[in-house]
Amino acid sequence: MPKPVQFDVDNNAKQDRWKETARQSHVNLVSSLSPSSEASSQEKYGADEKVQGSKDIVVISEDGITKIVFNRPTKKNAITLQMYQEIMLALKNASTDNSAITVFTGTGDYYCSGNDLTNLINATGEIQEVAIKTAMALREFVSCFIDFPKPLVAVVNGPAIGIAVTLLGLFDAVYASDKATFHTPFSHLGHSPEGCSSYTFPKIMGSAKATEMLVFGKKLTAREAWAQGLVTEEGGYLVSQTSQELMRKNEKQNLHAANAEESAVIQERLTSEESSNALMNFMSRKAKL
Repeated sequence: MPKPVQFDVDNNAKQDRWKETARQSHVNLVSSLSPSSEASSQEKYGADEKVQGSKDIVVISEDGITKIVFNRPTKKNAITLQMYQEIMLALKNASTDNSAITVFTGTGDYYCSGNDLTNLINATGEIQEVAIKTAMALREFVSCFIDFPKPLVAVVNGPAIGIAVTLLGLFDAVYASDKATFHTPFSHLGHSPEGCSSYTFPKIMGSAKATEMLVFGKKLTAREAWAQGLVTEEGGYLVSQTSQELMRKNEKQNLHAANAEESAVIQERLTSEESSNALMNFMSRKAKL
């Protein structure tokens, strides 16, 4: 497996302490951090935990860890524009509180199925202004992950799609159950890569493998993701070693540049006829299921 690219930094000691804290916490808590039932996360956690958020995003703070839970299992934890705002607020709060790490996971069978595509289509089935708003919101959303000052951990308990996959290139650790899959079907929907994946994925898995995922929409199992460097085996779970270096201070400029470029392309694509037709075809097939 290719080793991650190394960058010179002036805060290695601080990052090493964070990494060790995260590693120990991950090993101890990975099972409990991966909800498997359809019950609301607010019902799953004890009364002594600090729980915040809406019904779709639940934020739990305890024992120096902030857990952000996608809690929309009947919709495969698809992300709405309101959820964008709630996640950004949760990250802002976690960046300044006493927590050491922030963990993302999902309730139910899915980790997250990406953006809720129904946000992009109005009652008559046409792309509307919300498409442009989505592209703008996406840029701000990704920027919050780029600038987040503490280790980010993903516990991928099931299928991950779209932005839920591409964001993993900005995480410091990724656990994945054997039920996890990783899919970026952008071309099938007339979209383009997002979440800085046009920059991070080639670094993580090489240009050819990144193209297979981002352009041709190849779906990876957890084991295949391990083989390609997106996640790495440790014990009974999988944990990423690939993106720690990408979050260093001297990489932020490159990441923000990639995010800006991707967002501009996404905005153009979302308002194109090709994207509109692809979305309509997708929603038509979905309605027949």
